Amino acid sequence: MASFVKLLKKIKMKASIELTMSPLQDDYEQHIIDFIKTLRNSEFTVIENPLATQIYGDFVPMMEFLTREMNLSMEKTKAVLFYMKVVKTDRHDYEPFF
Repeated sequence: MASFVKLLKKIKMKASIELTMSPLQDDYEQHIIDFIKTLRNSEFTVIENPLATQIYGDFVPMMEFLTREMNLSMEKTKAVLFYMKVVKTDRHDYEPFF
């Protein structure tokens, strides 16, 4: 397993990840704010909209970061859902053509 992780770290694959965090409790707002602030303070490109947050960068480091930060968020909430969409390419500069 360790050699597989080392191999993954050598691969520089760009990715775009869309995240939505839904804490299942009454005091949900601060949990979302804290998570978004963590994303903003990361080394990755982050774009926010009212329904989701997109994060862009190298896939493996980004997934390691998200795994760590999602785990911390789950420890601070009673129950939480994370929705993720992953695209194999950096789409932060996408502009609609219509």
